[in-house]
Amino acid sequence: QVQLVESGGGLVQAGGSLRLSCTASERTPMGWFRQAPGKERDIVAGIAFSGGRTYYADFVKGRFTISRDNAENTVYLQMNSLKPEDTAVYYCAARKMGDYGLGLDPSMYAYWGQGTQVTVSS
Repeated sequence: QVQLVESGGGLVQAGGSLRLSCTASERTPMGWFRQAPGKERDIVAGIAFSGGRTYYADFVKGRFTISRDNAENTVYLQMNSLKPEDTAVYYCAARKMGDYGLGLDPSMYAYWGQGTQVTVSS
């Protein structure tokens, strides 16, 4: 069982920045997803076990950065140049123990954080 604790999020004006954090009880590949009302949960970014490989959805490339501090079992999502369409609940997710690669689909993740609201005003 991997437990996840998210922090960060909030209200920011368009063009602003926010940083999300997710601390896990175990080290596994992790990702950030988001879900807006009435929409599916989409991957935003993923990071492999070592942190050497990352993935970004096209809609955040060049604006968001995923990173991890393996000593603290914490993954970060730095979000810059935020847009109103980035408004959503953001979820941290972890793959199961023994997985090492990137996960690009929600079905590849076994554990989920509680979610944190990100609201970008225009």
